[in-house]
Amino acid sequence: MFATFGLPEFFAGIIVVALNVYVLTGGADFGGGVWDLLATGPRRDRQRDLIADAIGPIWEANHVWLVLVVVLTFTAFPAAFATLGTVLHLPLALMLVGIVMRGSAFVFRSYGSRTWEQRRHWGRIFAVASALTPLLLGVVIGAISTGAVGVAQAQIGTVPFRNVYVAPWWSPFPIAVGVLALALFAMLAAVYLAYETRDDALREDFRRRALAAAAAVFVAAFGALAFAHREAPMMRAGLVGSPWALPFQIATGVAALTAIGTLWRRRYALARFAAAAQVSLILWGWAIAQFPYLVPPSLTIRNTVAPRITLVIVAWALAAGAMLLIPSLIYLRRTFATRRAR
Repeated sequence: MFATFGLPEFFAGIIVVALNVYVLTGGADFGGGVWDLLATGPRRDRQRDLIADAIGPIWEANHVWLVLVVVLTFTAFPAAFATLGTVLHLPLALMLVGIVMRGSAFVFRSYGSRTWEQRRHWGRIFAVASALTPLLLGVVIGAISTGAVGVAQAQIGTVPFRNVYVAPWWSPFPIAVGVLALALFAMLAAVYLAYETRDDALREDFRRRALAAAAAVFVAAFGALAFAHREAPMMRAGLVGSPWALPFQIATGVAALTAIGTLWRRRYALARFAAAAQVSLILWGWAIAQFPYLVPPSLTIRNTVAPRITLVIVAWALAAGAMLLIPSLIYLRRTFATRRAR
């Protein structure tokens, strides 16, 4: 499968790694917004305060990984970037609006609201945008997997607007993947928050939410797999019929059962690790099942790659950026972790 491995495959792998980190960090932030929207009971204000305290200091920094995904796709695979940016411009634009609205609402609620009514108004916008944005991210990934995006690109100018710019993503399988992404992000957030708090009552609240989200993930995953039979046969074949499918499914199942079991037994540190492993395995399963295509059914890693000199320059820029970015993020997280511990 990976008999030929060079700079193109290296950059494709880095894109998936960056997306993985974004899902585990920024995705959990989005999931926190979901629980902000669904906060209930006598402790709902304390639940929202915990969410704001957990994501407030560094949450915007997590978007650097999404920026890296976009920049590397644009520079290393320009033909694939052009196809995605053209055919999927509607969900991508809505996703960008959701990110901006979410960030703005969070700031206005935290620092610009003088009354309870203002806080409630901005909090509602923050929570709704937090739920819609991961849904759209999953829809985009699902649409790519069906192969409809690549087909639509070849039909531009010859078929109605809806057939090219709406139909590829407005169908059951992409929407099912969007629901799966939303459930995964909500599960991650609940597990992280249960680990984060030292309040036993709040910990129980988010423990129950994490278990409910894990059940939702199970249902959404099987629903997406069922729709894949008709709309994404290549993806389904990779996830079910390839040589690596069974070991990958076993590993994902073990991670999922470990997450549920450790939550049930209230071992939150291990639950956090298991939940992150489960989400990562699902993401990498999608990437490997689609390999070597970036945009099925015709755009591969090799036939969309930029000239070698571009890849070499970007590789050096990536190395220099990593030397600055990674220590900065580690320092940022340690700084605010220390402040919260005081």
